Amino acid sequence: MTAWLDTLLFGIYPYICLAVFFIGSWVRFDRDQYTWKSDSSQLLRTGSLRWGSNLFHVGVLFLFFGHSVGMLTPHFLYEPFISAGNKQLMAMITGGIAGVLAFIGVTLLLHRRLSDARIRATSKTSDILILVLLWLQLVLGLSTIPLSAQHLDGSMMVLLAEWAQRIVTFRTGAVELLAGAGWVFKAHMFLGMSIFLVFPFTRLVHVWSGFGTLAYVLRPYQVVRARRLNLPAGHDRPEHQN
Repeated sequence: MTAWLDTLLFGIYPYICLAVFFIGSWVRFDRDQYTWKSDSSQLLRTGSLRWGSNLFHVGVLFLFFGHSVGMLTPHFLYEPFISAGNKQLMAMITGGIAGVLAFIGVTLLLHRRLSDARIRATSKTSDILILVLLWLQLVLGLSTIPLSAQHLDGSMMVLLAEWAQRIVTFRTGAVELLAGAGWVFKAHMFLGMSIFLVFPFTRLVHVWSGFGTLAYVLRPYQVVRARRLNLPAGHDRPEHQN
């Protein structure tokens, strides 16, 4: 029963989440471009929004890129420079700091959205749901740090990274790698995949716009030329004719 459940959750479910993530985002952009925004509630009340938003975005962006690089980089590429144990220790320290910042930020945002009557009245169910999911995900992520501290050889980190790499490269044997993983790690992974699943149906789609702005860095300069009229000598500007 456990093996079948692991196959469903960590062998099949990841592809369902990724398919909905990419196809759903494309369909929403194609059909509902006016909903492709963050729906900021700043006009209703600023309050703790600035602190909450800044702390959350700084922390979660570091975690996103840190997880992406750490999980998807093959072990043999960084092995000559840093051992698996040192890499895990570095991930625990930097990820822990970023996780705490993001957790404080999302807690402020969630409290603000639930405690303010006007903001609560204008909030969609998906707005509250995604904040709750992110809050739980950060709690689970921070909970893995004490467990990781019990085996600083980096073995579990290597197994989790190998699972992710086999999933994205469509290789077999990914599920078997998680046989020795604790339930906290598995819950953290499952909830992380679930966030990708609901991504296209929430305000999180504005993340695509953020990445899209990076294209402006590579965009060539826009050349603007003034329109000049060839006028006879002594005429500063054309006269109006009735």
